[in-house]
Amino acid sequence: MADKNILNALTFDQAYQLAHVNKTKPQFGAITPKWVAKLIEFKGLDAGIYRVNKVVEGDTPLDALCNQDPKKVSIPQGFVAYETQPREYKLNSISTIVNVDTRVQDVYSSPYDQTAEQIALAVESLKERQESQIINNDDYGLLKNVADSQRIKPRKGAPTPDDLDELITKVWKEPSYFFAHPKAIAAFERECTRRGVPPVTVNIAGGNFIAWRGIPLIPTDKLFVDGLKNPKAKVGKTNILLVRTGEAKRGVIGLFQQNVPGEQSRGLAVRFRGIDDAGVASYLLSVYCSAAILADDAIAVLEDVEVGEYYDYK
Repeated sequence: MADKNILNALTFDQAYQLAHVNKTKPQFGAITPKWVAKLIEFKGLDAGIYRVNKVVEGDTPLDALCNQDPKKVSIPQGFVAYETQPREYKLNSISTIVNVDTRVQDVYSSPYDQTAEQIALAVESLKERQESQIINNDDYGLLKNVADSQRIKPRKGAPTPDDLDELITKVWKEPSYFFAHPKAIAAFERECTRRGVPPVTVNIAGGNFIAWRGIPLIPTDKLFVDGLKNPKAKVGKTNILLVRTGEAKRGVIGLFQQNVPGEQSRGLAVRFRGIDDAGVASYLLSVYCSAAILADDAIAVLEDVEVGEYYDYK
């Protein structure tokens, strides 16, 4: 007599062999929206060099006459002096090589093309590095090139509304965005909550951001906390940037090489390098990038911001 506890039907393990399995593309948590690279204006270059010509600074570029007495006409004379050794920015290259076994590509490319997925993930890696270099590069990085007069410290450690207001006084000519680590934005929100002045929310390029004085706070993990993208400790220090972007506004701009052979996206090229004797196909990926600050007052930084201040609201 059959055991009544045994189900007389096809088992799940057996049925699984005939079932179709829906699959995702590769998912990587390290990929970010890269808002910095999306929101600052970029300038395409023809020959990989960008010269920032500046006028020798004074109260105005040239003296002018303002007088209603027609008998006292002495129009100032002169010329607008340019810097004789303006700074030139040369594009840096960020590169990687992707290898794909052609047998894997031939046999295992349904439903997703293995070569296309490998290249797509490599492209994301290069773009992550590009955004990090825009902020942190030792030569052209924004943090490295903020003028000393544009650097301030928080009043008490945590980023307060007063501190961001002070930052605005440094970039008061059409400021575009605050850039900050998510932990720094959370710390600022706590300070706003403590004072009863919650920031408003704005929608830009499909993303929702909080704003202070109408200026969006854009999150990026490339503004490190204690040198880390993803710090484990609750405490730590970081920086908050405020920028004006755009060449026409004499702001902060990104630079890229336009019309490169094999271009897949802005300044990023994918080139096929051939197939070796073992049947491995090779692809070279390169992105050419830099950044420029066209005027000192286009950017300011709030330095040494503490992200670990919490409060008891009882």
